[in-house]
Amino acid sequence: MSTLPVNIDDRIVWDTWLSLFHFPVVSVADEVGTFAAISARGKSTAELAAELGLDARALQVHLGMLASLGFVERREGLWRATAATRTWLHPEADGYAGPLLQRFKERQPFHGQLLETLRTGDRAGQYPSVAAEWERGEMPPDLARMITAFMNAHSRASSTAVAMQPLFGAVRSVLDVGGGSGIFAIELAKAWPALAATVLEINTICVEADGYIAAAGVAGRVKTQPLNMFTQAWPQGHDAHFFSNIFHDWSDETCRLLARKSFEALPSGGRILLHEILMDDDDSGPLAAAAFSLLMLIGTKGRQYSLPELRQFLESAGFIDIEAARTGGGYYSLVSARRP
Repeated sequence: MSTLPVNIDDRIVWDTWLSLFHFPVVSVADEVGTFAAISARGKSTAELAAELGLDARALQVHLGMLASLGFVERREGLWRATAATRTWLHPEADGYAGPLLQRFKERQPFHGQLLETLRTGDRAGQYPSVAAEWERGEMPPDLARMITAFMNAHSRASSTAVAMQPLFGAVRSVLDVGGGSGIFAIELAKAWPALAATVLEINTICVEADGYIAAAGVAGRVKTQPLNMFTQAWPQGHDAHFFSNIFHDWSDETCRLLARKSFEALPSGGRILLHEILMDDDDSGPLAAAAFSLLMLIGTKGRQYSLPELRQFLESAGFIDIEAARTGGGYYSLVSARRP
């Protein structure tokens, strides 16, 4: 194991990874007619979706990415093509660059998948999704191993940044809901000697997480608990519930369910903590969040949420004192709320 310090700013990796979506979100918009439809006047997401025969939820995610790239803008809830887009991407413009996009779009695998999400509103059929396995509470061991390794690599920097947050100094027991490899629980235990953690996951992922926990030398204070977080009662006795990249996997309805189950299992004064890359309040960026939201659209039932949207989920469950702060771990924020 390397002794080099972990740099908590991994944006260079994220920017490279998520750049996969820059070209295809534009080529898809050109194909379905998005730019032409909002060149003359601004339109709401619902109006544009109805005009183009597209799914409104998926279109909102696409438009957020297009806005963050500078192709569209949003004012007072209406989307409009920017001046550059009207010049270069309107099919009737003298400078129309559509053939440039069309020449290569079929070579981009995400073009077809993003197009499918717009037309159906569902996950792309050819994209491997694990949402159904999590909902059932069952996952084949080989898939669990691959997914756990992916999530562990995905969270190396951000887990270290989370463990640096001073609010955990007041936490004695944290339930890491959908905690994957246990990387956040592991880093929290390393940083806070008085803190104990339980990773709540489905059985085959718990098996994988046990290996990571043992290798980190924190098995005395970090354990796993196999459980279906949707259908089974959550354990009591924890003064904080931590969710990293969980709410972004699910629909609004399921997010409200998770918030409610957390509220019911926490004691008075207990905290719910949501670790997410947040969209801006108007859903028009920032770029990393918008691109990540496209990834969620392809492979899950969710998207990246804004703080006002997460606030609605938490307040509907009864939580108060909701606030958010950037952790310093790349693009992530930590949303905190308290049970009265």
